[in-house]
Amino acid sequence: MNAIETLVSRLCPDGVPHLLMGEVGEFIRGSGLQKADLRSTGTPAIHYGQIHTHYGIHTAETISFVEVEFGRRLCQAEPGDVILATTSEDDVGVAKATAWLGEGSVAISGDAHVFRHTLDAKYVSYFLHSRSFQDQKSRFITGAKVRRISGASLEKIRIPVPPHEVQCEIVRILDKFTELEAELEAELEAELEARQKQYE
Repeated sequence: MNAIETLVSRLCPDGVPHLLMGEVGEFIRGSGLQKADLRSTGTPAIHYGQIHTHYGIHTAETISFVEVEFGRRLCQAEPGDVILATTSEDDVGVAKATAWLGEGSVAISGDAHVFRHTLDAKYVSYFLHSRSFQDQKSRFITGAKVRRISGASLEKIRIPVPPHEVQCEIVRILDKFTELEAELEAELEAELEARQKQYE
């Protein structure tokens, strides 16, 4: 047995419970933050479009900000929350997520939801990128040109909820895989550039 199987058999002898996301947290809809409101300084802010283009599984820093007074009026994600982009041009991008691990709160835009929960933040974010989540969310997606999912629908999706120790071990392993994947991509890109120069 691997480390996770050993932990699960010791801590969950009756199996891992699968709970509704609405049972382990709540979804809070973002507010009226537009791209035009973004600044280079001020209160940290994440626009839903940036989740598609810039942010990965987690982040502790933002690439954008909003004016402090304006930021106070917006929906805020707190450290440990997970931020989801609830609209996309395609089904795969619907509910793409990033865990907010910064020190303070961050303002989020409309077309995004904050998931405030009792689980490990990175564990939740990894789950939201999993095949299990993709399969479950498909029946809740609506819209034609713009595809979207509601907070009420996200609450109905089931997430495996092992003990915190198991969540942390899963995150540790997936972090390592992500790190190795990034290293491999960088090496392949460097090799491709070298071959291109050689060809020229």
